[in-house]
Amino acid sequence: MKLKELLAEVEKVSFSGDEQTEITEVAYDSRKVVPGALFVCVRGLHSDGHDYIQKAIEQGAAAVVVEEPPKFPVHAALIQAADTRAALAHISAAWFGYPARQMTVMGITGTKGKTTTAVMVKKILEKAGYKTGMIGTLGAFIGEEKLEFNKNTPTTPEAYELHALFAEMLKAGCRYVVMEVSSQGLKQKRTEGIDFECGAFLNISPDHIGVGEHENFEEYLACKKLLFSQTRHTVVNIDDPRFKEVTENAKDVVTVSVNSEADFMGRGIQNLWEPGLLGAVFQISGRMQGEIVLNMPGSFNVEDALTAIAMTTLAGVEPVHIKAALREVKVKGRMQVIQGTADSAAFIIDYAHNELSMECLLRTLKGYHPKRLICLFGGGGNRPRQRRLDMGRIAGKYADLTIITMDNPRYEALDQINKDIMEGLKVYDGAYKVIPDREEAIKYLAANSQRGDIIALIGKGHEEYQEIEGVKYHFSEEEILRGLMGGV
Repeated sequence: MKLKELLAEVEKVSFSGDEQTEITEVAYDSRKVVPGALFVCVRGLHSDGHDYIQKAIEQGAAAVVVEEPPKFPVHAALIQAADTRAALAHISAAWFGYPARQMTVMGITGTKGKTTTAVMVKKILEKAGYKTGMIGTLGAFIGEEKLEFNKNTPTTPEAYELHALFAEMLKAGCRYVVMEVSSQGLKQKRTEGIDFECGAFLNISPDHIGVGEHENFEEYLACKKLLFSQTRHTVVNIDDPRFKEVTENAKDVVTVSVNSEADFMGRGIQNLWEPGLLGAVFQISGRMQGEIVLNMPGSFNVEDALTAIAMTTLAGVEPVHIKAALREVKVKGRMQVIQGTADSAAFIIDYAHNELSMECLLRTLKGYHPKRLICLFGGGGNRPRQRRLDMGRIAGKYADLTIITMDNPRYEALDQINKDIMEGLKVYDGAYKVIPDREEAIKYLAANSQRGDIIALIGKGHEEYQEIEGVKYHFSEEEILRGLMGGV
């Protein structure tokens, strides 16, 4: 591809070289530069691409994109861009033939619920017969097929990987793409230039504040807000008190609420527990009428369902498909229910890994009035001790029994992690048992639970590994449970 074509939508400050240079590859990591490549210098938390210009040229780079021109001669085309991260996004889109423009892209942002809402939207679109791609915390999918790419890829991948995924989805015949749009992704311009047919705002609360993320809550909010300068339609959960600030620049706003007057309203939420389904039933009114049965528990999941309903209604999906999809939907590691038979306990796999999310989970499950509410969890190593103390306290407050076990100890001693949890449990004198091996702990609960019990496996969620002393070992709670229950 010609250099001129790749730079068509890049905001350039200066240019030297030949626009007709043939480019063989695009790279933002100098280790991946090949002869004829275009190297884009981006700044990261630990390194700056500008420090590797000479190395890239030695490896054969034909063109280099910079924000600050080097102080030494460059024997390649040199493009000074206003923002190299934005440039990378536009260059990547051009390199793969602008695949996002040939599909309908839907973006979801919020502190909590992005993954759940994305899965709901995907499920509804597929129920309506549309082949759909999804990109987010769980990975990248075309239908049920999980695409192989860097396991360390963030929720919203870097622009080059993102457009590579779009290209693969387009080639496979996807008409829609649903993606989680993180504040970091927006801050680092990974979605620059993408026109979202629909964008959704779920909620915002203090999170991701610190080194390498956001300096303060105001910056975090400002980054969330960026999505809505790129959306044609916007779905907003008006139950969040900051919704006006985040979406003040949004166009064609559609509202959802479980509390206030809105375009899509959920009312009369009731718990529903029957064989194979631990969820909620509610009445929807406004632009859609009727009863919705949701195969996930909790009013917060009802809020996410309303957002998914609004987004897919805007896409023209009929209510019959929406209702059918939500009755079946399951989200890996997010309030994921696994129950072998009507006579067995209900197991819930959830990613909750702090005080707030754990309390929300256990309080919700307590509302189903189980014979016993049992929780199993551990503490993450090399993480704040207060988090473990708080989670122990919440477990003692709500659970009839807590099984203390291993999470990701990383480089910290498991005994010390568990002592912190026990200290928290003492606040409410919570009953507990320590079973260090997490698989053995799950087997113990499967053998010693009964009909009417709800067992929450907390902290691992969708993760399929345990990290011990710098090594990640395969570990899947879902695989273990399905094996114990005969593949259910």
